[in-house]
Amino acid sequence: MKKNNLLRMDNVGIVVESLDDTVAFFLELGLTLEGRATIEGEWAGRVTGLGNQSVEIAMMVTPDGNSRLELSRFINPKVIADHRNAPVNALGYLRVMFAVTDIDDTLDRLYKHGAQLVEEVVNYQNIYRLCYIRGPEGILIGIAEQLK
Repeated sequence: MKKNNLLRMDNVGIVVESLDDTVAFFLELGLTLEGRATIEGEWAGRVTGLGNQSVEIAMMVTPDGNSRLELSRFINPKVIADHRNAPVNALGYLRVMFAVTDIDDTLDRLYKHGAQLVEEVVNYQNIYRLCYIRGPEGILIGIAEQLK
């Protein structure tokens, strides 16, 4: 039997232009700011393949402490591609889904931070109410409320 060395998924990374706006959005959603730092130097570029890089990061953590978002703002090198407004059927990263206790209240709070509903909140077989929204900079996330 093959040994499984996987322990957990540590985080999902999202590159943004405005770290402050994006942190505020995810704070409103209910994540906590675990830490913020600037990571720079040749050693970091050896991991990413970008050479001598400088990137400001904010680590956000879910209330249960098990999941994290690493929000990154690249200072050097500059961002060279933009996939934020890709449709939901585009190849590559799609979205992160969050479970919430009250989808309507969550939407009301996120609308104040510029969130836009992609289409509508749907009821899936009376098990979930769920939707996709675009947050700051067009970041696509899903939110779902389990029913009963």
